[in-house]
Amino acid sequence: MQASKLADERILIFAPHGRDAQVMCSVLARDGFACDAVPGFDAFVAAIAAGAGAAIVAEEALQGVDMARLRAWLDAQEHWSDFPFVVLLTRLVGVPADGARARLEELGNVVLLERPLNAQTLRSAALSALRARRRQYHARDVLLDRERTAESLRQSQEALVHLNETLEARIDERTRALAQANDRLMNEVIERERVQQAMVQFQKLEAVGRLTGGIAHDFNNLLNVVQGSMDLILLLSKDEVAKQRAEVARRACQRGGKLTSQLLAFSRNQSLDLRPLDVHTLFEGVHELVATSLGSSVRLQFEVDAAGTSVVADTNQMEMALLNLAINARDAMDGGGELRFTAGRADPPDGLLPEGDYVRIAVADNGSGMPPEIAARVFEPFYTTKGVGKGTGLGLSQVYGMAQQSGGAARILSEQGVGTMVEIWLRAAGSETAAAPAAAPALTATPLPGAHILVVEDDDFVRDSMVESLGALGYTVSHASDGEAGLRELEQGRPDLIITDYLMPGMTGAELVQQARLAFPDVPTIIATGYADMHAIEQVIGEDMVLRKPFQLAELAASVARALHKVDKATART
Repeated sequence: MQASKLADERILIFAPHGRDAQVMCSVLARDGFACDAVPGFDAFVAAIAAGAGAAIVAEEALQGVDMARLRAWLDAQEHWSDFPFVVLLTRLVGVPADGARARLEELGNVVLLERPLNAQTLRSAALSALRARRRQYHARDVLLDRERTAESLRQSQEALVHLNETLEARIDERTRALAQANDRLMNEVIERERVQQAMVQFQKLEAVGRLTGGIAHDFNNLLNVVQGSMDLILLLSKDEVAKQRAEVARRACQRGGKLTSQLLAFSRNQSLDLRPLDVHTLFEGVHELVATSLGSSVRLQFEVDAAGTSVVADTNQMEMALLNLAINARDAMDGGGELRFTAGRADPPDGLLPEGDYVRIAVADNGSGMPPEIAARVFEPFYTTKGVGKGTGLGLSQVYGMAQQSGGAARILSEQGVGTMVEIWLRAAGSETAAAPAAAPALTATPLPGAHILVVEDDDFVRDSMVESLGALGYTVSHASDGEAGLRELEQGRPDLIITDYLMPGMTGAELVQQARLAFPDVPTIIATGYADMHAIEQVIGEDMVLRKPFQLAELAASVARALHKVDKATART
């Protein structure tokens, strides 16, 4: 029997209190009835709409429910349908007028049975309701068959008359239809080729993204070793010249870390790190990158209306968005022209955003502009007016998605022959949250006497650097080269803290954390990673911390101190 036929023949039982539904199902099943017990009123209405032969309902199940959906379905039944209900009444005295019993007439086709009732009465009522429903199905089938026959006859007669009257016109129409079909076929072939080319370009982009992510991850490890070594020199060396050189190298590592974070943002989708961001600082940070990318033929202007203009945004994503807009503007200006970056508080256009305080960041060029039909589509993913291989169609869609995720919006204003302006509207950061960026942490953390730290890192240089740095801070350190070795170290005893890399062969840092918590649920963990996709890390990190590579010695010391201090406070409370 087909699934739809089985659904039409089933009996629904809606008696959510006690075991009435299970008992009635077992009784009816012995006589070959197909029945389903539904747990709630919404599920009951949905099951009726999906198809059923009849419904057995306990009176108390209708008490206090909103029957609007059920009445709407009953009112919308086909003219052949009159869905049958068997309602099991409770022997009560003085039922309120507004109770479920007073509303039973809303169900329409109702059979009332007073409880308690025996199995034979239940079977008889179910069989009677189902037999009535089958007669309705038979009437439906007869009506449908008659309607199909009449419609077929009418269409045949009309077709014959039309054919006789317009034979020559039909021949011409057929010829045109064949020509149109041929045109559609050619268009489909062209569209298929375009889609294939776009897919090839997308695969190229994906491959480049994976390669970029791998390079950036490995480069983060190298930067971490260099920066850790420079921090140790600054901490331990007495030679002022060497310390000056180390400080220069450390700052270069910080610039390299910023570059790798942008590469990782390009290669993967990652959660936005929304924080107060000063627009002056944003423009200063992106100015050199934009100038280098566009060349000297493009004149740049950066203007912020008022000091202290701050937004809630992800710094790396905003820098990537402004760079994307600058490159698009350069292409629209054929390599030369004027590009203006402006920002200031403003009221968004009606309907663009909810009420609130917003900052408008605009990038305007004096290029060729674009017609309205193209401007309306530029935020669509993979839409581009450039040739295959010259543009992915993802730049503006990334800008739009970033603005939306940040609680803002993006829009484009363009006029042919005049130029284009792209506006990014972001929430203004409140004065209480728009503080200036914090300076690099000072190396003031005091090691916890006797604290034992386990370091798990597959890169030998990074591992040695971290072990030396933690040793210089006064901690007792053991180490392992991968997750399996880390678990073997844990078998030797409980450490006070685990610091693990995320990307390791065989077992990731997240998996290691899960295994370690089985043995030592209260051991704090720090995941040190240069990986962009934080989804797997966030699933296991809980109240622990993430330390992003490359990190300074002061950041490592502060993270370790916070983790150990948190454990001490928890121990003191218990």
